[in-house]
Amino acid sequence: MAEKICVAVRVRPSISEESPSGTFWKIEDNRISLHKLHGTPISGLSYAFDHVFDESCSNSKVYELLTKDVIHAAVDGFNGTAFAYGQTSSGKTYTMNGSLNDPGIIHRAVNDVFQKIQMISDREFLIRVSYMEIYNEEINDLFTVENQKLPIHESLERGIFVAGLREEIVNNAEQVIKLLESGEVNRHFGETNMNARSSRSHTIFRMVIESKGIDTGSGDYSSSDAIRVSILNLVDLAGSERIAKTGAGGVRLKEGKYINKSLMVLGNVINKLSNGAKQRAHIPYRDSKLTRILQTALGGNAKTSIICTVAPEEVHVEETKGTLQFASRAKRITNCAQVNEILTDAALLKRQQLEIEDLRRKLQGSRSEVLEQEILKLRNDMLKYELEREKLEMELEEERRSHKEREQCIRDQQLKIENLSSLVSDGDRSSSQDSMKESLKDECNDFKTPCFKETSNNAFVAKRSNYSELPDFSPLPDSFSNVADEDTWFKMNKGYIADLDALQTTPARKVQSFPPQDITPDCSNDNYKLELQNLKTQLELVIKEKVELQRKHEEEVQINSRLMGEICELKQELDLSNNSSESSKQRYGNLETEFQKLKEERDSLLQTVSESSKNITFLTDQKENILKDLNCEVQRRKDLEVEIKQFSVAFASRQRSLASIHGEFKSKIEKLRAENLVRY
Repeated sequence: MAEKICVAVRVRPSISEESPSGTFWKIEDNRISLHKLHGTPISGLSYAFDHVFDESCSNSKVYELLTKDVIHAAVDGFNGTAFAYGQTSSGKTYTMNGSLNDPGIIHRAVNDVFQKIQMISDREFLIRVSYMEIYNEEINDLFTVENQKLPIHESLERGIFVAGLREEIVNNAEQVIKLLESGEVNRHFGETNMNARSSRSHTIFRMVIESKGIDTGSGDYSSSDAIRVSILNLVDLAGSERIAKTGAGGVRLKEGKYINKSLMVLGNVINKLSNGAKQRAHIPYRDSKLTRILQTALGGNAKTSIICTVAPEEVHVEETKGTLQFASRAKRITNCAQVNEILTDAALLKRQQLEIEDLRRKLQGSRSEVLEQEILKLRNDMLKYELEREKLEMELEEERRSHKEREQCIRDQQLKIENLSSLVSDGDRSSSQDSMKESLKDECNDFKTPCFKETSNNAFVAKRSNYSELPDFSPLPDSFSNVADEDTWFKMNKGYIADLDALQTTPARKVQSFPPQDITPDCSNDNYKLELQNLKTQLELVIKEKVELQRKHEEEVQINSRLMGEICELKQELDLSNNSSESSKQRYGNLETEFQKLKEERDSLLQTVSESSKNITFLTDQKENILKDLNCEVQRRKDLEVEIKQFSVAFASRQRSLASIHGEFKSKIEKLRAENLVRY
């Protein structure tokens, strides 16, 4: 279902005691607008958002109204993202991290996730956390200082992820808070004119929440239930800066350039996404590592909330306008969030659940906590071995690629050296030919075709043997008195073979193989010598380069041999890790045996408890009957006490009446006695 990104604006308390002299920002319900000093609003500078928080608002209220729904949706299987955006010193880090008295969004989200999980009794959860920073467009792992300059990869199974990033399996909020505190120590902070502790990098705290349903009827895991895998990103962005206000220089200036560049790319992405699907052109997610990692959160399958922090001072009006315009564009973005369910064995929860299914299901009794910690440790070890193996495979592939490139470079250099060597040898050969031609021309400047008919009878043409090799050029005779070489004769007559007996005369010809007359021999020789000298110089340079390449090649060979040794050591470590995995499996077996014993003890205890429950039920019934009888006796006693009191009162009155009657009777008797005495 399509829904818009939830956007809120938070105004931090003013740190300046000066009263505004020209304009000020006014908050009315969910609207913030710029007003003149006498109260008149400025046209076009009024913005409405989902929530607008004033200076007195706490982090608790921001979390409840803006982020809590995203956190609960992440537990239910939706991807979620919450990040703070704004200029430097506007309160982003305080909103995300908070303080001891008022924790931020990250700490509240962690506690809320585990509280939500404890309330869900029909699903089993596995939570992994990671913490990274983007510093000068380089991704660093804040959990492990050694993991620097990590690459971003994408796959059909995992989507967009950072390779080599350390992930910790956690089972309570306190463990996550400790990891966050250790990661904050490794984060880059710096001091500027606007902030004594300014964040110099973007940080992304990521929670991967995996869950699987439990069949409540049998108490066993449901084999057909899908595994939900959701990713929760909590991002604290570094603030945009103006050098004139921050006074940055040196390292701080370089950091500010990278921060502003990534935030500019984020603004471009938000601007493209806010145009709508029909008018949307290419979205430059890959121009920045921040937008590449948050690609799904910004325009895809995720529930996203953005808190834009602004400063109320009049001196920051322009920066506040830019932040509010960014928030207005973000409010128009629509995402289609859906529950992420998978049925393959790719999820870490399912792969590990198959190994310890019986152990996790039956954990009860006094030793359950110790066994839980042992299983969690084994899980972390397995995850660590897998990450190390992936990292080694990447390094080995990179080393192979660089080795191939070095070999190709060496082959190209060798081919270049061979070409230059052949060029130099050809130059030497041509120079030797020219020198021979010049010497021949000095000896016979007026050389012409010999006429054998006019010479003596001893003149003849020397014929070449059929078994001799053909020379590269015509041989030059020592004297031209009465001998002519057959090849020379053949070339001078342009391939014409004459009958010597019928030959009368042969016209004179110039030797075409000699250089023309208009080029002086000394000039040509100097040019060839100069060219030869240049070629020799190039050859020396190439030979030096070849020696240098051979030296580098030897160094590369040594490095390769050393790397191969390290790879062998790593393979040995991998074998040791495999052995430790085998020992872990044995420990799993031992744990399973102990669990069987615990099960028997539990069954016996359950039987005892059942019998005790019956006895308690019987005793309870007896107690109730006794209490009823006791209540009846108490009531009877009260009634008897009332009757006794009434009887006592009646007895006392009767006793008084009897006493009076007795007195009267006694007085009458005495009177009668007196009368009798008088008579007698």
